[in-house]
Amino acid sequence: MTSGSAVTVDMGEAGVVRGVVAEGFEPVLGAFVANFARRGECGAGVCVYRHGRPVVDLYGGWAQPRRHVPYDDQTLQLVFSTTKGATALCAHLAAQRGLCDLDAPVTELWPELTAGARSAPARWLLTHQIGLPTIDATLSLDQALAWAPVVDALEHQAPYWEPGTAHGYHALTFGWLVGELVRRATGRNVGRYFADEVAAPLGLEFWIGLPPEEHHRVAPLRLARLPTGQQLAADPASLHIWAEMLRPGALGIRALTLNGTFGAFGRGGPFNTPELWAAQVPAANGITNARSLARLYAAMIGPVDGVQLLDPAQRRLASTPQATGPDRVLMTDTCFGLGFQCQHPASAPLLGPGSFGHSGAGGSLGFAHPDSGTAFGYVMNQLRFGLQGDDRTARLVEALRSCP
Repeated sequence: MTSGSAVTVDMGEAGVVRGVVAEGFEPVLGAFVANFARRGECGAGVCVYRHGRPVVDLYGGWAQPRRHVPYDDQTLQLVFSTTKGATALCAHLAAQRGLCDLDAPVTELWPELTAGARSAPARWLLTHQIGLPTIDATLSLDQALAWAPVVDALEHQAPYWEPGTAHGYHALTFGWLVGELVRRATGRNVGRYFADEVAAPLGLEFWIGLPPEEHHRVAPLRLARLPTGQQLAADPASLHIWAEMLRPGALGIRALTLNGTFGAFGRGGPFNTPELWAAQVPAANGITNARSLARLYAAMIGPVDGVQLLDPAQRRLASTPQATGPDRVLMTDTCFGLGFQCQHPASAPLLGPGSFGHSGAGGSLGFAHPDSGTAFGYVMNQLRFGLQGDDRTARLVEALRSCP
């Protein structure tokens, strides 16, 4: 239970914000409400933990505005690539428990991955250096959701660059690559392993593969708002990058859609369907809320109600930059630790050096800052694809930075 004052803010047609805010963290409430008034927020939640205790827990707006369904403390949200943090954590736990060696050749656990891996260390699956950001095969959505066809395609896929010589964002294949590593190391698929070893001990509402009885709680994703003419004019360099990354046949668009399998998701696409919610796409289909996302990261950096997920050595591996610089897929500089985004000017807004976490397409974000003992989670249903990052997350993190 969050210690602090209960708040209710009536925003008129934008709905109501409710929750609890501890003394000193009022700037986060102000930024959250301002996102609805000034930045096009529809429905969202934000949560902050400090030293293992929740100090902000807010939610508000509309889960389904046309039906006047409020976005409340029971709402669940698909968070796209913010899922990668949960999947990476499973690999870290397997390594920490001696079930796999991330420095050993990945083929020791996964001998069939010879086309793309050869003698590559398993860690390169997490650092986006393995050279398998997409596949040449053309699969149906049903095949992708069945798991094995994608794994088989990756096993036969020649790398797009020599593994270890470069990095490029494995937007979707990350989930099958790391998830299959976890399955082979633990004997359980990544969704089951996460449920048993992370979600259950912490009491999280976070699933990779959502049970049907929870489907009614999911807030549908809403159309991504295109950048304005003013934004385009102000940032022609970023416009060029987006145009190059998304041109037909480019590696970027192929990585983001698994060579066309997932198509466009401006309105959520297949990500708004129960079939995808129930499957395991562990780079992109995690479903959770802000409270569970922040609690997850809090338990990576310290005890939360007696549960601590990572020991100090494993946490340092997670948060230390491993691959930094030009990204072969995203066509800009990125910075990855062992499965997580690290503090970097081109990354999602984090809290400072040592921060690690993962953002998701459209705006969601979860991260931890070990030095201050802070963990953060933000989820929303209004997708945004700005050329200069998401101003909603930036404002929330900026407000958090001003708190004691």
